[in-house]
Formats: sequence, structure tokens, C-alpha cells
Amino acid sequence: MSPQDVEQGTAARAPVPAVLPPGLLAWAVPSPLTVSTAVEPPTDHDSSAAAPGRLVRLGLVAAGVVVLLEAFWLVASLPGAALASDVGAMLVAAGAAAACVAVARRHPAALRRFWLLLAATMALAAAGRALWAVQRLNGGELPHTPLIGAVFTAGILTGTAALLCSITAPRTTVGRARTLLDGVIVGLALVPIGWVVVFRNVAAADLADPVRTLGLLYPMLDLMQLTILVAVAGPVRPMWRPMTLIAASLGTRALADTAYVSLAVRGDYFSGHPVDVAWPLSYLLIAVATRYPSPRRCPEEDETADVPLPPWWRVALPYLPVGGAIVAVLLARQPSGQTPQLIFGGMMTLLAALAVRQGLAANENLWLVVRLRRLAYTDQLTGLPNRLMFTRRLRRALRDGRRVAVLLLDLDGFKQVNDRFGHATGDTLLTGLAARMQSAVDDDGMIARLGGDEFAVLVDSGRTVSPERLAERLLAALQPSDGEEDAGVHPSASIGIAVYGPQHATHTDLLRDADIAMYAAKAAGKSAYRTCTPLLRESAVSRAELIADLRRAVDERQLRLEYQPIVDVTTGVVRSAEALVRWHHPRLGVLTPARFLPLAEEAGLILPIDRWVIHEACRAAAAWRVVAPQVTVAVNISAGHVRRPDLIATVTAATAAAGLAPRALTLELTESALIEGSEAVLERLGQLRELGIGIAIDDFGTGYSSLSYLHRIPATELKIDRSFVARLDSADDRAHATVEMVARLAGAFDLTVVAEGVETDAQHEAVAAIGCAHGQGWRYGRPVGREALLARLTPLGVGD
Repeated sequence: MSPQDVEQGTAARAPVPAVLPPGLLAWAVPSPLTVSTAVEPPTDHDSSAAAPGRLVRLGLVAAGVVVLLEAFWLVASLPGAALASDVGAMLVAAGAAAACVAVARRHPAALRRFWLLLAATMALAAAGRALWAVQRLNGGELPHTPLIGAVFTAGILTGTAALLCSITAPRTTVGRARTLLDGVIVGLALVPIGWVVVFRNVAAADLADPVRTLGLLYPMLDLMQLTILVAVAGPVRPMWRPMTLIAASLGTRALADTAYVSLAVRGDYFSGHPVDVAWPLSYLLIAVATRYPSPRRCPEEDETADVPLPPWWRVALPYLPVGGAIVAVLLARQPSGQTPQLIFGGMMTLLAALAVRQGLAANENLWLVVRLRRLAYTDQLTGLPNRLMFTRRLRRALRDGRRVAVLLLDLDGFKQVNDRFGHATGDTLLTGLAARMQSAVDDDGMIARLGGDEFAVLVDSGRTVSPERLAERLLAALQPSDGEEDAGVHPSASIGIAVYGPQHATHTDLLRDADIAMYAAKAAGKSAYRTCTPLLRESAVSRAELIADLRRAVDERQLRLEYQPIVDVTTGVVRSAEALVRWHHPRLGVLTPARFLPLAEEAGLILPIDRWVIHEACRAAAAWRVVAPQVTVAVNISAGHVRRPDLIATVTAATAAAGLAPRALTLELTESALIEGSEAVLERLGQLRELGIGIAIDDFGTGYSSLSYLHRIPATELKIDRSFVARLDSADDRAHATVEMVARLAGAFDLTVVAEGVETDAQHEAVAAIGCAHGQGWRYGRPVGREALLARLTPLGVGD
């Protein structure tokens, strides 16, 4: 580990070497948790690296043999034990330096500096030990010369630098200084403790010898570096294997230094003592650590990186020994009442280090407060202010009596972007749109992201631009370019505007009105803006009340089903019936699906309504098929229900409970629901077809009407939208051609054609002439209850 060790092994004959501390090496442990650059592990197939790798392995084996031979030599007290100790430590330290250089060349830049500093530390240890041996053989029992002291001191610096430059070390100067101070505080706190444990019973005359007293620096520096090691690598899980070996190496040296000082104080130490083998062993552990690969990912200097919280003992580590140091100072007082100079100086230095450490902690706390405030008030994806900041600014403006306006903006169709292209694409798009909107708002307001695809703009009374003009700028900024429009990934926006007035008691009232206006903009066709008016507000209140009533409608049996016949155009025989839900509202009367189903979609009530309709329709069909087995039932399914994986279970449960054959049920889905469907949706529809359930494409021609999706969707029926059929009354050749084309297209795909909205004889004759097999509309029958439909079916009989 460090040149100091070297010194200790040879410098062993003196009571305590005065110049050199043994803890030379600073340990750094790379962490696999956070990422800056991906690290390519060295490949075994690289022929250029194979030969050096074999040499390093041979070197490790040789170093291990040297340590074993030295251990045997010292334990057996063979002649020349002191020289064997010096040579063994020197060779192993040099081998460890070479291994560190070799591994540095294979590792990425983030790890290279660490290994090179470690190699310098080992090289200084070898050089220091060589100088020590030469000067000892020239007549100096303990040659503590300035040169040797400088070499060992340099090793301490490079070892500590290795730790502070490791990839898990703090990235800021303040952070590195704090880590270094943690180690210094622990080391200084252990000086008085070590004094009491080691020197308490030593004669006062011996205490005056600086060679003895300065010996306490050895374990102090070891523990200082071990503390820094823990500070740098403590939070990392799982622990990188070389870090474990480096920690074991430093721990070995710390124990050896402690034993060495204790022996030297009692006069029991001699050069070549068996304890000397501990230092080359510590070097060997460093060499072995180089054999492990670098972590696959290296930490990055990212403020958002997920760094684990350190345990409580890690935070308290620098302060834990301080209490023991204070007690030790009291016990270390000499009979004269004086405190030894080393202890006094160490305590003064400790107090200064604690003061600086607390100052750095206060500085870091202030920085963390600033960062936390920024995180608390900023949207992390777009960099815009978030809902908390927007609400805070709005409340402050209202508290100051300013007349403000709020623009609430919701991106239209953004959910489809996430569904079709994934959330990563959605996030990228959202970031780009946020930048456009921020540029459009400029200094005329504060734009914030409230969450998801919802944004808000706060316009102060001091601004010269009107809220309406700002809304126009936002809509213009969101207009897609030609390329974006073709890609189909650029949503439009609906904007609601609310201007503060006497009707707004709090900021929530203002936001509520902006929300009301925003939904009005969506209802107006999207990519538009609306300003909240008393009429809109009243309509929204009625709408909210209607949603509340709708929540009770299913439980209170207010929903009813009516059935509209679907007939054979040629014979007039009823072939099927479409189930149409009606809401018998206790106050408003009978409400059609167009009045309440959009509210059910918005309020999340469409699924229970869909399930109820499916079960009721299946029971009704089972009843009328007793008298007319050829008559099936058709049920409309919402787009949201199609995307649910439990659709098949719902349908099969309904048919089984009613005793209805699956082939007697047809599910009607709109073009948009089918086009937006994923592969999972198409697979689900295929499974329904395998069960025998029919799939009808409703309102064909009003959506995207692509031939490609007709190939993919397992449909059995195609329903021509009423808007085309309605124009067959007039001499509209284009409408006639459109219906004819759709009929032929359905025939090509082997789909049954149903003409919707047939109301007049002229329309009936037109669809019959075109070749539509089935028709539906008032011309053939209005929606009626189940009993009325049964009455119509009975005279037809089974054979019709």
C-alpha cells in the first residue's frame, strides 16, 4: 500500500521511527452504480493483451512466493532476517507498482488515474524501502534521513490523491475537502487514545523523545486513509471486489503499524521481527486487486444520478472518536498536571479540523437547500416551472390584488403518441413542444407544466399582450411542419382562458374556470381556444351534475336498452338488431347515447356501462332466438374497452350466462378505435373471431378508411355511415359512387354490408340497387324495447 510500510518493516530497530508514517496508500473504489461512460471489459481474445496478462499473472505468483519465503524466514529467525525483510518488501512493492501500471493501461480514463496514482504509491514504497536498506547497511540502525522522509511523505500524498480521484469520490472541491477532513478528524482523535493505550506507563524521560511520541502518527495515518476509503466507497452496493482487497490491505497495515508501535515502546521490536511480513502482504493484496475487471459502468457527474443514501454510522463516522479523544486527553495528563505537547498540539489541530469540517457541512447544506428548491419547483422533463411553482405564483398575484389571467393548455392526441410510439418518443416530443411554447410566451407570462400533457400560462395585469393574443401565439407555435404532420406524431392543443374577476374567491376557482373553457375548446373541434363565460360556467355545472347522476344510473336501473332492426334489404326480414342504450333520467327524461356517453368516457364510467349493455343484450337475444333463431344482436363497444385485456372474458361470460351462442353476437367498433389499436388489440379481436363472435366496422368512411387496416382487422361486417346514405335521396352521383365503391370493397373482402340511416323509400331503392345486403334505419323500424321487437319477430317464423 504505501511507502510508509516499507519504512516500518526495516525501520524496525528503533523504538519508534520518527519521520515516516506507515499509512501511505489512499484507497479508491470505483462503483458500478452510476454511469458516465460504458466501460468495455478487457477481452480475452485480444492477442496484444494476452502476453502482458500472462506476465502479470506470473508476477503475482512470484510476489506470493516472496511473501511466503519471507514469512518462513522471519518466523524461523534465519540469519539475515532484517535484509530478507527489506528485500522482500521492496520486491513485492515494485511488483504491485508494475501490476497497477499494467491494469491502468487496460481500464478507461475514469479508472486510469486511480490505478496510476496507486502505482506511484507502490513505487515510492519500493524506493523508500530500498533507500532505507542501503543506508541501514551503511551503518545506520534507523536511518531516518530527510530524503527517506520525503519519499515516504510523497507516498502518503499520492495514496490519498488516488482515493480522492477515484470515480466514486466527490466531484466538487468542497466534497473532496470534506472527505479528507473526515479522515484527518478520525486520525487526530485517535492520537490521544493511542497515547493512553500505548504510552501511559512509559517513563516521563522517554516521553520527551520525539522518536517515540511521533510513532503514534503511523496508525493515525492508516486509520485516516481507512476512514477516507469508507467515506468514498461506503454507500456503494454491491461492493466492487478490488475495493474489498484494498480495504483488507490497509487494514492489514493498520494492525501491523499498531503492533509495531506497541512492540517498539516496550523495547521488544527488532529488525526482522515476524510482524514485518505484514507490510509486503499488504502490497501483495494491492497487486491481487488489479486482477479484477473494471465495473461495467462508471459513475457520472450527474446531479440526477440515483446515489444511495449513506448509513447513519457513515454520517457520524468523523465524530464518533472525538468523545473518546476528549476523555483520553484528561487521562493523558502527566503527574505535573501538564498535557504532553503532542497531545495538546493534536487536540488543537483536531478542533481546527472540526471547525473547518462544520463550515464545509454548512456550505453543502446551503447548496442542497438551493438544489432542493430548484427540484421542488421545476419540472424535471421540460425544465419549466411545475404545478407547485405555478400555484405559488398565482396565489401571490391574487394576494397582491393584481388582475391576472390563466391559460390552461391541453395537448390533443398526445396519449395516442405514447400508445403508438412509446413513452420515450412522447417525452422527446413533449420537451420539444415545451420549448416552442416557452418561446411563444416569451416575457409576456410564466408558462408551467402542470403534469402529463397539461400546461398553464400565468399572465400578469402588467403585461401588454392580451390572453387571447397569447393563446393565438401558442397555437401558431404548435402548428406542425410538413414533416411532422406526415409522421403523425404532432398533437394540436386546446386552450382555456379564465380572467380573474369578483366571482373568483380563490385561485382554485380561477383554475376551474380555465379548465371549463379548455373543455369547451376541445368540444369546438380542438386546436382552438375559448374564454370562460357565465354561460360556459353554468353549462359546466350542469355537466358535473349530470356526471354525478350518471354514476348512480346503472345501480338504480335508469339505463334501458332499445333494439333497432337490421333487415334483409330484399325481403325485409329482420336478420339482426342493434342494441342502443337509453338513459331514463328521473328529471330530464330519456337521454340518447350522444348526450351522456361522452360524459361516461370522460368520467371513467364507460366500462361498467359497456359491460351492462353486453349482458343485457345477450339475455335479450337469447329470448328472441327462441322464436327467430336467425336473428342476432349487435353491441357497440367503446375504444377504451377494446384495449382492455379482459374484453374476451367479459364477452364470454355474458354469452355463457345468457345461454347465447357466440355466433349470435356481433361487436361494433368505430374506425378510430380499430386504427389506433395495437398489435395486442388485433390479436384480441382475432381470438374473438375464433370464438365465433362477429366484428363489425361501424360508421365506415368517416375515419381513416385505409385498405391496409381492412387486411389486418378480422372483421365480418362493414356498416356504411348514414352521412353517405342520406345523400342518395338527391341526384348526388358522388354519394352514389361512394356507397357503390364501399359495397364492392366489402364484397372483395368477403364482408357483409349494412347501410345505416336508411329513412326513405328512395334511399332504400338506391341501396338495394347498389347491392347492399342489409339495411338499418327508420325506413325499416325505429328502436324499440325487447318485447316490441319480439312481437315483430314472431309472425316471421323460423323459416323466413
